Amino acid sequence: MNEQTRERSRAARRRVVIVGAGMAGVQTAVALREQGFTGTVTLIGAEPHQPYDRPPLSKAVLLGTAEGSAFDVDFEALGIELRLGLEVTGVRPIDHELDTAMGSVPYDVLVVATGAEPMRLPGAEGVPGVHLLRTLDDAERLRPVLARQHDIVVVGAGWIGAEFATAAREAGCAVTVVEAADRPLAGALPAEVAAPMTAWYADSGASLRTHARVEHVEPGAVVLDDGSRLPAGAVVVGIGARPATAWLTGSGIELGAHREVVADDHLRTSVPDVYAVGDCASFPSRRYGERLLVHHWDNALQGPRTVAANIIGETPAAYDPVPYFWSEQFGRFVQYAGHHARADATIWRGDPTGPAWSVCWLRENRLVAVLAVGRPRDLAQGRKLIEAGVPMNPELLSDPSRPLKSAKSATA
Repeated sequence: MNEQTRERSRAARRRVVIVGAGMAGVQTAVALREQGFTGTVTLIGAEPHQPYDRPPLSKAVLLGTAEGSAFDVDFEALGIELRLGLEVTGVRPIDHELDTAMGSVPYDVLVVATGAEPMRLPGAEGVPGVHLLRTLDDAERLRPVLARQHDIVVVGAGWIGAEFATAAREAGCAVTVVEAADRPLAGALPAEVAAPMTAWYADSGASLRTHARVEHVEPGAVVLDDGSRLPAGAVVVGIGARPATAWLTGSGIELGAHREVVADDHLRTSVPDVYAVGDCASFPSRRYGERLLVHHWDNALQGPRTVAANIIGETPAAYDPVPYFWSEQFGRFVQYAGHHARADATIWRGDPTGPAWSVCWLRENRLVAVLAVGRPRDLAQGRKLIEAGVPMNPELLSDPSRPLKSAKSATA
């Protein structure tokens, strides 16, 4: 028996415990089985529900066109033990044990996949009618609110705020969105790119108020810092999310500036036998020359394959994806791939006041990110071009009638 075979045999007998039963946790468990792991796999989830997908919560589940979004996974057939409704309160890496309300849980390998939790609006906790939208229970509580067609105030004009406002308008509610910044998506996109999206709110019949800070929330109203009062049968808070890592305090597992788990390029943490994947972890990207913290579904889908390969003793390539996400809002399908923070040129394709357009970001004439509104082909081709890192011709790239893949530089 050679060394690699011996290592794989040893790996196959280990107990893997995954904390977090969202996309990242479920996909890690599934990937382990798909890649031949025969040891024990335990998936721990704080919620009592069968593991489910989150994107439909702000759309189909909220509007009542779907009852739920449980993953189509036969956990029993895969030999994956589910422990649901169990909150993990701590981890002791030296002992290889987790602390829970039901006692300690031993592990040989731990995977942290606890995702992110929504930021709460200061002073609004405990006020009747204030909602977050993160869990299945949140969506179930909000569904009858939409059905009664309340006046709704949405705090935050980010991705989740826009998606909820879209659903509320479809349900016939009067919607006002308040945003502290000067534009929607202020933390995600440059001003000139987010500017055309401002009109989408009015087009849908929603009111968008920028430079609007919430002074306080009271039953039936939101009071802004300029003294104006907005009637609110319900208030939905969408002001961002932060990694759900409070339970790791004191564990010795390194956390970053955003309280995320600091993972390496194979998603290993600073502590032996502990991995971190999904919204709760950052990783170094050679492609972008910086550490990335990606709060999107695709990252939670891709990362688990790297984690599983490492656990079973393979040596996979470094984890360095092209980040990708999408959003359906105000009748538009918005997609984004890449990371534009260090771009040195911005190229527009099409009229941003129209129904279909895209934006490309270049660095040293190589595509680093693309945003596509109603142009899925641009996104699909752009994502491959980012991965390939080929030089582009900016002049050809700016012609929206030309396929993006045909805008490569002559020197490529």
